Amino acid sequence: MMQPVGIFDSGVGGLSVLRAIRQILPSLPVIYVADQAHVPYGPRSLEEVRAFSEGVTRFLLSQNCQMVVVACNAASAAALTHLRRRFPQTPFVGMEPAVKPAAEQTLSGQVGVLATPATFQGALYASVVERFARGVVLYQDTCPGLVGQIEQGALDAPETRAILEKALQPMLIGGIDVVVLGCTHYPFVIPLIQQICGPQVRVIDPAPAVARQVQRLLNGAVRQDDPSPQLRFYTSGAPEKMAALLPNLLGETHPVGQLHWDGLTLSEGDTKHS
Repeated sequence: MMQPVGIFDSGVGGLSVLRAIRQILPSLPVIYVADQAHVPYGPRSLEEVRAFSEGVTRFLLSQNCQMVVVACNAASAAALTHLRRRFPQTPFVGMEPAVKPAAEQTLSGQVGVLATPATFQGALYASVVERFARGVVLYQDTCPGLVGQIEQGALDAPETRAILEKALQPMLIGGIDVVVLGCTHYPFVIPLIQQICGPQVRVIDPAPAVARQVQRLLNGAVRQDDPSPQLRFYTSGAPEKMAALLPNLLGETHPVGQLHWDGLTLSEGDTKHS
């Protein structure tokens, strides 16, 4: 049996990455962890996010995962380098803000970036901007409250639209023609973003590029004839709430296992929010 790939996020946002991975690797066994006891990671300190990311990674490796996908922009910004140093034998795939393709595709030279504070504060974002966005005007917004709306499954609620309109209207006035989604939760509201921005604005979802990187690293190791790949879902929050979101976000139903934090160690069992 093939070793699974581990995927984690602070919540259900990483399901957008899982969805993209399954489109090209439908037989890949996956273990998905949502650290919903600590969602969202975005406003937290880099040190906190790094500690949580290491704890989740240790759990995934204890489950025999061969690779870890950090399906969270905040965790990638805060912890990806740290995780690669701490676990040098494990391949990691992280999220990088899609500023490079946005800079290549914009005709107006005006690009909008929607991301969380941890992503904007991280060295990874600063490096990408420095390398690829010279001569491009970037409009940035942290969309306060948007992750929470998506965690509740309120993808087209009036409150969700209001958050996006507040972020996007100044960008549209500025003349953007590309929007970068710098949080894995945000692809679930692409239809709403497209309604607000109109067809003249391209929306860049980084998930397909991450899926292709996973495929490259696996290098043909996935059997394509397994009709029922092993998919396991866990949360450090309320399993029944996450399970209720899966049909809407993933189009499938699955049981969700319970994890709890004991200090900075994550394990199966009853919830103990830290």
